[in-house]
Amino acid sequence: MPVNSTASAKISKRQLPLKQTRNIGIAAHIDAGKTTTTERILFYAGVVHKMGEVHEGSAVTDWMAQERERGITITSAAISCTWTNQTGPSAGISNQINIIDTPGHVDFTAEVERSLRVLDGTIGVFCAVAGVQPQSETVWRQMTKYHVPRIAFVNKMDRIGADYFAAIESLRERLGANAHPIFLPIGKEEDFTGLIDLCSMQARIYDASDASGMSFKIAEIPADYIDQAQKYREKLIEALADFDDELANSYLEGKELTADIIRVAIRKATISLDFCGVIPGSAFKNKGVQDLLDCVVNFLPSPIDLPPMKGETDRGLEVEVAADDNAKFAGLAFKLMNDSYVGKLVFMRVYSGTLSKGAALYNPRTGKTERISRLLIMKANSREDIDVAYSGDICAIVGARNVVTGDTLCAKGLDLRLEPPTFPEPVISMSIEPKTSADQEKMATGLQCLSEEDPTFVVSSDEETGQTIIAGMGELHLEIIKDRLFREFKVGAEAGRPQIAYRETVSANSEGEGSFVRQTGGSGQYGHARIKLEPASRGKGIEIIDKTVGGVIPKEFIKPALDGIREAANNGSICGYPVVDFKVTLFDGSFHEVDSSEMSFKMAGIYAFRDAMEKASPLLLEPMMTVEVETPDEYQGDIMGDLNRRRGQIRNVTSKSAFVSIAALVPLQEMFGYATIVRSLSKGRASYSMEPESFEPVPQNVLNTILETSTRGRY
Repeated sequence: MPVNSTASAKISKRQLPLKQTRNIGIAAHIDAGKTTTTERILFYAGVVHKMGEVHEGSAVTDWMAQERERGITITSAAISCTWTNQTGPSAGISNQINIIDTPGHVDFTAEVERSLRVLDGTIGVFCAVAGVQPQSETVWRQMTKYHVPRIAFVNKMDRIGADYFAAIESLRERLGANAHPIFLPIGKEEDFTGLIDLCSMQARIYDASDASGMSFKIAEIPADYIDQAQKYREKLIEALADFDDELANSYLEGKELTADIIRVAIRKATISLDFCGVIPGSAFKNKGVQDLLDCVVNFLPSPIDLPPMKGETDRGLEVEVAADDNAKFAGLAFKLMNDSYVGKLVFMRVYSGTLSKGAALYNPRTGKTERISRLLIMKANSREDIDVAYSGDICAIVGARNVVTGDTLCAKGLDLRLEPPTFPEPVISMSIEPKTSADQEKMATGLQCLSEEDPTFVVSSDEETGQTIIAGMGELHLEIIKDRLFREFKVGAEAGRPQIAYRETVSANSEGEGSFVRQTGGSGQYGHARIKLEPASRGKGIEIIDKTVGGVIPKEFIKPALDGIREAANNGSICGYPVVDFKVTLFDGSFHEVDSSEMSFKMAGIYAFRDAMEKASPLLLEPMMTVEVETPDEYQGDIMGDLNRRRGQIRNVTSKSAFVSIAALVPLQEMFGYATIVRSLSKGRASYSMEPESFEPVPQNVLNTILETSTRGRY
């Protein structure tokens, strides 16, 4: 059921054809060089006239005060540029490249998730020394989840220990990528002086006297590299033969393959998602970025190169949304931001049709119409007003009120819901209290705005203590939230110690019975339910089903009983944490002709679940983190000993030049303050990263301590 109705409004002419548009993201592990790469792209494309540096706090896309102080990316920043291709079939043609620079820190993984949902291609940035790192694996999985074609940029070729081919091998081993070099480096470390294009078999040699990287010469491949270049060109062609019949036939017949034939084959293979071309470079030393931009245009898809986006109607029918300016409008709101000047900004990817300021859009989730007062193209923290946004564009709208992340906005009469991005559950929480009564209202407003912006930031209230509880993805995440409350909303607040977001589950089958009977004269209350509770595999989630027969519970009371079970699962029997990974079957019960009501059966469901939970050998689950520490050899023993003391399980130890990489699985509870400890153990020379992996049962001795100190209590 394609969306192809002609729009009634006259389409004004876009500046560049849709096939000359690229929507790309730059994603990688923290400190791999994403933001520096973005800065160089903007410089070579003429958007900025001076290269910003992350360590100086002058990067265009790291515009938040917290980003500039810490030297990390916290929020994804959108920016556009125009690039005139220098090589390939489209050489000399201008292309619009819309770029989203995403964070590398695991605490801000939601920014990567929602960005990749709306992008057509990605540059994965990898360190030439470290290769694939933990967060590299996470963003790679996210790219695969949303079927995003990608190319790999092996950055930091100028660093001591850089090894281009080892980095490619780690792409193959750790990510399962069909990765092949399409450029080779000339030299490495301080001798990294240029690149060899395996398509054209030419070299780009940089002028050592020009630090900007603007001066270079196209030359013959140096004699020392000819054999290597021919070897890897053969391997590249053999890999591409699986994707391009014309190239395969020409290769088998011994015909000479032109550079453009190879480039077309790379493009096909990349868009198929089964091939990843690799480019070496040094963003900091301004080498390889122009070739990377050519690769973006030559190999990553435009919106019309990809299959139509799929959505669903209210009736569950599949709808195809093609990139077409003349179709009815459909777009996905993937990010919200509160701007002190214009109010609520909604970032949107336009999938079909065009959008003019002043238009009215329908929100299928709310069933209401939103009036668009302004249309903007975002350039990091600055903005430019536009009159029209076209299919394939990424823009921001002002005026939408009841919009949340993941909402579809479409033309009136178009019943359509596009797939929203999905987000992980928070793993850490803390209490937060305003310092004065004057801060109370400001804090509530600030927390509401921040939770609207960030789907992984959750605000709740503890019913027992009345405290406000904030939950997020890590210590740094909540630290940034507190800092933003103070700076942006002028709120003075005190925060409690971070708490782990534990979960509970069951380990045995059980049956539970719940009755809610009240008789106080006149109509009473009567509800009675019996359930079976079974454990499910880890990560399976919750399944609650009705298998009553013979009308033992009237149809109108089934849903309240199931709702009661679901509500009771929010508070487990050990410490009152949410219960996960179980199956409940409602199989029996009874009712009273007069006294039964929805409320009585809801309470019966609650009591039945509590009864079954007590008998099902409940377990407390704690979040486990994948931790990777990179340290000089001499500190390996101390750091491994410390990880063992933290209940860590050492999984792998890998030597990388003069450094050792230690991979371990460690409970989040034991990782508080680890940044200070690892610096102390290594005299400031080691670094680490961590990301959530799973929930595992808490050992009995640790559980006893938690029960002694828990303030949540039982229900």
